[in-house]
Amino acid sequence: MIFSTPFARVGVALACAVLTCAQAETLVPDVVVTSTRFAQDLTPLPQGVSVVTADQIRSSGAATVNQVLMTVLGVAGRQDFYGGGDYNLDLRGFGTTADSNQVVILDGIRLNEGDLGGTRLAGIPIEDVVRIEVLRGNGTVLYGEGATGGVIAITTKAGQGRARENQISAYGSVGSMRSSELRTNATLASEGFTLDLNGQSKSSHNHRDNFRSQFDGGGVTAQWSGETTRMGIRHSRDALSTGLPGSLSAAQYVQNPRQASTSTDHAQIKNNLNGLFLTTDLAGWSISLDAGWREKTLNSTNYVYDVDAQQMSVRAQKSFDVGTIKNTLSLGQDHGEWTRTAYGSQASQKSKALYLKNDLSPWQGTRVSAGLRTEKMDKLSGSTALQKTQNAWDLGVSQRLNTQWTGWARAGNSFRLANVDEFSYTNPNVAIRPQTSEDLEAGIRWADGSTRSELRAYRSALTDEIGFDPAARGGSGANINLAPTLRQGLEWDGDVRLNTQWAFGAHLAVRQSVFRSGAYSGKDVPLAPRHTLALRTEWTPAQKHRVFANINVVGVQHPDFANQCKMPSYTTLDARYAYQAKHVEYSLGAKNLLNHRFYTQAYGCSGGQTTSIYPEAGRVVNLAVRLHY
Repeated sequence: MIFSTPFARVGVALACAVLTCAQAETLVPDVVVTSTRFAQDLTPLPQGVSVVTADQIRSSGAATVNQVLMTVLGVAGRQDFYGGGDYNLDLRGFGTTADSNQVVILDGIRLNEGDLGGTRLAGIPIEDVVRIEVLRGNGTVLYGEGATGGVIAITTKAGQGRARENQISAYGSVGSMRSSELRTNATLASEGFTLDLNGQSKSSHNHRDNFRSQFDGGGVTAQWSGETTRMGIRHSRDALSTGLPGSLSAAQYVQNPRQASTSTDHAQIKNNLNGLFLTTDLAGWSISLDAGWREKTLNSTNYVYDVDAQQMSVRAQKSFDVGTIKNTLSLGQDHGEWTRTAYGSQASQKSKALYLKNDLSPWQGTRVSAGLRTEKMDKLSGSTALQKTQNAWDLGVSQRLNTQWTGWARAGNSFRLANVDEFSYTNPNVAIRPQTSEDLEAGIRWADGSTRSELRAYRSALTDEIGFDPAARGGSGANINLAPTLRQGLEWDGDVRLNTQWAFGAHLAVRQSVFRSGAYSGKDVPLAPRHTLALRTEWTPAQKHRVFANINVVGVQHPDFANQCKMPSYTTLDARYAYQAKHVEYSLGAKNLLNHRFYTQAYGCSGGQTTSIYPEAGRVVNLAVRLHY
């Protein structure tokens, strides 16, 4: 049950009481979101968006973007196989294919890989992130293939496009598992020119044998801003060296979760990212261009490859009135290329897309939004090719009910093609068909000063979902088109600042991720938890003193299609105390304060027991100092 722990019951009761009864003492400006590809007010938007602010990022004590989304928003995450702190995030219950069913954007550039390698977010310097937006549900018209589950849009200090002053910050910490971390950031600004620099270094022995990791990274962005134009270039690079401890059997996990099943395996991952951007106003149009070039190298005991990727998007927006009707037209073109070279062979994919979106307000308080996208995709792996053109649409409407309440609803479709790993390993002579989804969503949001809440209901009926079935290909497993599946559920976000001393937040998701028919009809999709809950509180007992606490609950999930095995639900408590003395902040933080034993990643089932387990860390404590001038 979702309220099966004392912490969850107390937290939910407290959050619900605050969010329904509290009256805000101060007004705050409307929330402006940019995950819609142009900045706009959240209130009339006919789609759900969750926003994490810079202050919430800092107060959480999270060291990576993954940790922020899991801790603050309660997004389900599964530990990846490396020691750099990355997790496979899952917005709406897609399990093992979650990364292929959601899009990740960093300052306008798409980061998703064209294979099953996963999108690496731990390398993004957390000190540099000022905002994370999660666009809930179908984002295909704006972002293309693989956006059925939603979009994660990350904005850095350099990417937000605001005038800033000279500043410098440094962060250092030491903690459990012989871990240490150093982050530095600086902004130099003069007469429209701005230079942003960052660097970071992390080292830890981590919580298992042969799991020691070392990470180093840095970046620079130079830009110029005029009255109507902003342009700039950016470069960043990072490198991770880590041991690979492997998975554990059920017996090994019970005996000693710290042990490794592989004592000498290791990996090195290197990333380089270059980009340029331009925004300007021309003849009443707002025009933006983002281009990025990315290189990724993996060198491990079991696999070696190089990835080269290029992304470019050009978009334009213009607002105009037609009589008394207010109208905003957005249109754009996206182009992407991705190539992976492994052992002398290549896999590649190319995509070209055009999209158009129009928002009109026929009368005050009403917005109607309609969009179309067409995308051509060419994928190649060895001698196997996949070429398709897919189309998507969405239609949404929102209605302001009064000064506090806004209701909205939307419908649309979404799609994705198999990636190069999937269509190159399937049943012989059986082509994988495009995955499609019919998506419905409705919600209501409430805002009164600093108190905000949103409730969403959604339903995505998928046909020809692409996934790996261990029973296919005579029991040896293959990527296939699965029987029809369904994702549906309720999501609730709530945030309030009760007074100068107390602030609260809650994020709840109750979902179904099931097969609609076929051999597994009624069964849960593997690795899709039935519910998640995140409760957050901030307490300022006295000037300069701040206390933060987060409770996260993740429900039961199954590693297998037949649901014969299960991964137990778990609850974690994180806490952090910070003292601010002028330009210096001292903090003491603890992750998994109650030292709960649990795991987020497992993919085997044998004799009714879950196997292939990747254990999580127990209690982790760190002491940190942060300077800011």
